[in-house]
Amino acid sequence: MELRADCSRCFGLCCVALPFAASSDFARDKRAGTPCHNLATDFRCGIHRRLRDEGYSGCTVYDCFGAGQQVSQVTFGGVDWRSAPESAGEMFEVFPVMRQLHELLRYVADGLGRPEAEPVHAGLRAARTRLEGLVGSDASTVLGTDVPALRGEINTLLVQVGDLVRAEVPGRTKNRRGADLFGARLAGADLRGASLRGACLIAADLQRADLRRTDLIGADLRDADLSGADLTGSVFLTQPQLNAARGDAATRLPPGLARPDHWKDGEASVAPAADGGGRSGAGPKRVRPRRGRPRRP
Repeated sequence: MELRADCSRCFGLCCVALPFAASSDFARDKRAGTPCHNLATDFRCGIHRRLRDEGYSGCTVYDCFGAGQQVSQVTFGGVDWRSAPESAGEMFEVFPVMRQLHELLRYVADGLGRPEAEPVHAGLRAARTRLEGLVGSDASTVLGTDVPALRGEINTLLVQVGDLVRAEVPGRTKNRRGADLFGARLAGADLRGASLRGACLIAADLQRADLRRTDLIGADLRDADLSGADLTGSVFLTQPQLNAARGDAATRLPPGLARPDHWKDGEASVAPAADGGGRSGAGPKRVRPRRGRPRRP
């Protein structure tokens, strides 16, 4: 199962299905189901290389975990919404559900790749089989999925994965699950093996922090400064979390995650996914992000 976005095989679904509001991360409003005015006829972004300069830094944060090409090429068999407008509405409804299923698959894959979590590998394999069956099914089955209930069941396994990985760190580790650490001064902090599940770390100073084997599932890292931080071995860290943060060449990342291009300029997006809000703005600005609670897996 592909868990990385391949925009060349997608019908620009994130640019059509999802809404966004004019803010420091989106230059204008867009309703759900309405194509972005920057979307070209070949389903490519007309300003892809200039998104931040044009005021669309929020787009650079978003990642569908491969749901876009799954919906485009598998669920709807490669028939796009322009060629078959009668399928457009259903396609746009399926996409955000598929994205959540692919996100869960991403977490399950993370757990299966950790030898420390071997005691729950059987449960994770069963969850993976169930999820793969759902994402490979027809549109009506995907839309009929009770995602919150499914997420709750799988989260029980993911909590165990995090605990098993963290248990490898000697001594007593910190439990800051769901903590409000908005703007916290944590430069150089020893957070190795800590639980930061669902923690609000918006604009937190994590420069040179030790985040090895830290459980970061659902942690809100918007505008957090990860310059020089060590994230190797961290649990459930995703590309969207990194894209929303700041960092530098000294930031150490786990395998499979890429250093965001905008880190070169010391910039960061403060928008969550593709539905940011706030006041209007002509371009990306370094503003104090709105307080908000991250969605917990």
